[in-house]
Amino acid sequence: MSVLSLIVLLIVAFLAGVDVILDEWELAQPIVACTLVGMALGHIGEGVALGASLQLIALGWMNIGSAIPPDAAMASIVSAILVCGPAEVSVKEGIALAIPLAIAGQLLNIFVRTFVVFMSHVADNVAAEGNLRKLDAIHYLDMVVQGLRIAIPAYLVTIISTHAIQAAINSIPKVITQGLSIAGGFIVAVGFAMVINMMANNTVWPFFFIGFVLAGIKSLNLIGFGILGVCFALIYLQLSPQFNTTVAPADSKGAPSAEDDIDAALDDL
Repeated sequence: MSVLSLIVLLIVAFLAGVDVILDEWELAQPIVACTLVGMALGHIGEGVALGASLQLIALGWMNIGSAIPPDAAMASIVSAILVCGPAEVSVKEGIALAIPLAIAGQLLNIFVRTFVVFMSHVADNVAAEGNLRKLDAIHYLDMVVQGLRIAIPAYLVTIISTHAIQAAINSIPKVITQGLSIAGGFIVAVGFAMVINMMANNTVWPFFFIGFVLAGIKSLNLIGFGILGVCFALIYLQLSPQFNTTVAPADSKGAPSAEDDIDAALDDL
């Protein structure tokens, strides 16, 4: 791995960790994180394939109250390094490894957020003093800690020998890897169910079934699906009354139109 690839990889990992809190760039989403890691390591195809599979799994991971879900960012970055890096782990093995990595990231996230809770009390005291510059520094420090939470494990994976990684993966019993793969399939079903719940209305159901019909056309690739999706969205926006409100016509000076004058005259009669 070249120095430039390592630097780009660590930047992606750091920003993905920051975006877990910010939710601004969607870099923590598996499809984005794995694709960027694949680009940094020169294996974009494997990165996209891994990210697409992990994205379906991540749809079933969500915050409920104050509970912290499994860490999709940690799972995406580290598993993508194993798949796209010198270790050349298969995409299937990367998916199986992503689940325990997400649990490990969840525990690390809890530890980091506990530190952030302590810093929030420090920020309260600083705010009471009116020191805004120091208050900004505390917020930036919290984001840096979140970024290092992903960047440091990513760097550690890159310095481990590929033979050691392969030996560790091969030493995992098949009953565990297959079980994790099956569990990932169950979580994918939960993710699809959540998407269907969001689409459960009479307005969007037709597009849902149109997608199933079009999926049967083998000559239609993903680019064709994307173009059709954009076209359907534009048609829906143009024809839906919700997005098309009629405005009463007026002349160029903003005066009432002739129809308004006729209605006013009829009212007088």
